[in-house]
Amino acid sequence: QVQLVESGGGLVQAGGSLRLSCAASKSIFSFNSMGWYRQAPGKQRELVATIYSGDITNYAESVKGRFTISRDNAKNTVYLQMNSLKPEDTAVYYCNAWQSPYDYWGQGTQVTVSS
Repeated sequence: QVQLVESGGGLVQAGGSLRLSCAASKSIFSFNSMGWYRQAPGKQRELVATIYSGDITNYAESVKGRFTISRDNAKNTVYLQMNSLKPEDTAVYYCNAWQSPYDYWGQGTQVTVSS
């Protein structure tokens, strides 16, 4: 069973930065992709960013230019650097790993951006 453990969430003022980390219990080389999703109260979970084998990345339009997804293979960890945070970025952020046909999820970390 794969475990994903997120950390780095918290409370920050608008315009500030946070870096989320997602540590996997196995080599992240084995995953087809890893990504970050978020879910705000009363809203559906949405994709924030994905990183594929070969370090190909994909971002939601709402975070392009502000967020950066990266990976450290030696640490089996994926990061989400979030800059210029806005109140609308407030949500629980979830780490995801996809190893076809399985999807794995972390427990989530709360990010709150105050105006």
